[in-house]
Amino acid sequence: MFDAVTIKMIVLGIGETLYMTLVASLIAYIIGIPLGILLVTADKGGIKPMPKLQGALGLVINLLRSVPFLILMIVVLPLTRYIVGTTLGSTAVIPPLAFAAAPYVARVVESSLREVDYGVIEAAKSMGASTMQIIVKVLLPEAKPSLLVGAALAVTTILGYSAMAGFLGGGGLGAIAINYGYYRGEKEIMWAAVILLVIVVQILQESGMKLSKKGDKRIR
Repeated sequence: MFDAVTIKMIVLGIGETLYMTLVASLIAYIIGIPLGILLVTADKGGIKPMPKLQGALGLVINLLRSVPFLILMIVVLPLTRYIVGTTLGSTAVIPPLAFAAAPYVARVVESSLREVDYGVIEAAKSMGASTMQIIVKVLLPEAKPSLLVGAALAVTTILGYSAMAGFLGGGGLGAIAINYGYYRGEKEIMWAAVILLVIVVQILQESGMKLSKKGDKRIR
C-alpha cells in the first residue's frame, strides 16, 4: 500500500497543505489586522470613535463568518478563476481560504487588542501620542502574546478549511484523504493523511503557544 509513489504523494500533500495554509494565513492577516484594529479604535469608547462605521464593519464581518466555508468557496469561484486562472489545485484554494479566514482573524485581533489595559492607552494619550503611535507603540506591542495565541488558533482553523477544500479540487492532505479514503476506499491512506494532519496542527499550535510565552513580559 505504502510504496514509493504513495509516499511521494503524501510528502507532496504535506507540502501543499503547508503552502495553502501559510500563504492564506499571511493574506488573511494582512486583511484582518487592519480590520481588527478598526473595530477597536472606532468603537464608541475607542481611540477614534466612529460608531456607525464600526457597527457596519462588525455586521459585514459577522455575515461573512456565518457563511460555511464550502459554500463560500463555491460563491467565490469566479473571483478565484479571475485571480489565479483556474479553480483546481492548491494555489486556487488560497483566495477563498484567505477570504474566509480574514473575518475570523479580524475578530481574533479585536479580542486581543481589547485585552490591553486602557490605563496604558490613557497614559499614551496624556503624553500627546497620535492615534497611529498608540496603535503601533502601545496596542500592538501590549497585545503581542495574545495575538500570537490567536494566530496559532487561526492558522490551525485555516488548515482545517484547507482540508475541506479537497471536495472541490483543492490539493494537500485533505484531498488525499477524500480521493483515496472516501472515493476509493483505501482506508490506510486516509488514516495516514488524517494522522499527519493532526501532527501538523499540533506542531503549528505548539509553536504559536511557545512564541506567545516567550514574548509575554508577565511570565518570568
